[in-house]
Amino acid sequence: WLRRTTHYLFIVVVAVNSTLLTINAGDYIFYTDWAWTSFVVFSISQSTMLVVGAIYYMLFTGVPGTATYYATIMTIYTWVAKGAWFALGYPYDFIVVPVWIPSAMLLDLSYWATRRNKHAAILIGGTLVGMSLPVFNMINLLLVKDPLEMFFKYPRPTLPPYMTPIKPQVGKFYNSPVALGAGAGAVLSVPIAALGAKLNTW
Repeated sequence: WLRRTTHYLFIVVVAVNSTLLTINAGDYIFYTDWAWTSFVVFSISQSTMLVVGAIYYMLFTGVPGTATYYATIMTIYTWVAKGAWFALGYPYDFIVVPVWIPSAMLLDLSYWATRRNKHAAILIGGTLVGMSLPVFNMINLLLVKDPLEMFFKYPRPTLPPYMTPIKPQVGKFYNSPVALGAGAGAVLSVPIAALGAKLNTW
């Protein structure tokens, strides 16, 4: 029971962490008021982090199809965020939900077709994701109804982080409990992962 519990616990941990990894790579939502400005940043960050997170998750479970499941989780998160903005009075088209699932399906296909070869999955699947994700999301953004009208009528109260001036934050990061917790978690994850792998072999 300990082995089985540890295995399922690590599946949950990997799913949550890899999803957070992707949604924090830049901004994972296309807001209409700066969708075209953020398109290049989004394409680079999300195609990279989709591959990193999905491969991380896929190799842990060893099951083709987990990349698609992983992309589905992020899609659900984004629809929840879209609903939250809609509840605040913004129009339905104010947020465009990104398209991750088809690219993740290509990644799953490459993993399955290469007989679960992780190097081929990274190279072939990563290339397919990098080429397909910008195309799918460009088509998705073209379907937005009148983005300029959305931009002038419904501006967001804040700008994305990379469009705002950066102030010096000397010393503040090291005193942040969030930063300390993230650092401690990163350090502790290595021996915990090794312990989980050891338990999984028993």
